[in-house]
Amino acid sequence: MKWIGFVESFPVHSQDCSRVLTGLNEELALKSVLLGNGLTPSEADFIVFAAIHSFVIGLPDSEKGKLPHVMRWIDYIQGKENLGKLFEKILVKKAQFKPQSTKLVSNLQADSSAKGTSQNTKKAEKSEAELNLKKSDNGKTAMGNKESTPEKKGSPETEAVEKDKEVNVSLLNLQVGLIRKAWKHPSADSLLVEEIDVGDAKLRQVVSGLAKYFDPDELMNRRVVLITNVKPGKLRDVMSEGLVLCASSKDHTVVEPLIPPESAKIGECISFSGIDGKPEGVLNPKKKQFEKIAPNLFTDDKGVATFKGIPFMTSGGPCTSSISKASIK
Repeated sequence: MKWIGFVESFPVHSQDCSRVLTGLNEELALKSVLLGNGLTPSEADFIVFAAIHSFVIGLPDSEKGKLPHVMRWIDYIQGKENLGKLFEKILVKKAQFKPQSTKLVSNLQADSSAKGTSQNTKKAEKSEAELNLKKSDNGKTAMGNKESTPEKKGSPETEAVEKDKEVNVSLLNLQVGLIRKAWKHPSADSLLVEEIDVGDAKLRQVVSGLAKYFDPDELMNRRVVLITNVKPGKLRDVMSEGLVLCASSKDHTVVEPLIPPESAKIGECISFSGIDGKPEGVLNPKKKQFEKIAPNLFTDDKGVATFKGIPFMTSGGPCTSSISKASIK
């Protein structure tokens, strides 16, 4: 009934429309869809989309930029359902990577070409008699050195796409986990060891640096967000098979694991509205993939965990933290 009323009372004048859309933007800050906590659009999503379409499609980019959650939702609904036959697609401007200047590369190539030209000029100055003498002595035909061809580099567009892939959160396999057991690391006072259930037959053993902030008993039966495709390895002689994502205050005096909703299913994967992609089988430590993604992970002013402002979503709603505007790692 709420959204039917929204549609029936949607104003005609642009100033009033902007005010109503600002309210809708706030409503969508913690949601991927209008009804429920999941990711499946409802009838309410479609009727509201239809009601605001004619106004939003005419907005300049500057005004669209003031409605980030509405535009994210519109992009998601357009991509989720085949609405092309009924509505003209609303263009949603997304941030683009700007490649660094290629001035240095150009200078190096110019220097290389200049050197090659100088060398070829000197070789050309050799007399024909000298070349013939060399031919008779060695029985070989003198051949001029071929100019080296600079290695072709990818286009800026290709480099931008590859760069974007390196910092895409879809590379991470993020799952809802439940800590079944926790104890102190046998040889490191700053570390704890946890056994975490992610729906597999075997519990995952994970080493985390939470000893300074939690007693082992405080972590028992606590839900967490776990990266399950990090490369397994030993931390102070204890095997670790995952990474618990935690929110941290600016001065790092307060640290806590992210909190999935109680209704989220153990083992389900975290999703991000509008972001597609398949997680890596195992993250490559040499590529420092997580280190490149981490600066874009943070909680917003309401404590919702996000990647570039897009909430960590589960079937039960977004993952959160009691620490707002915190870094996540």
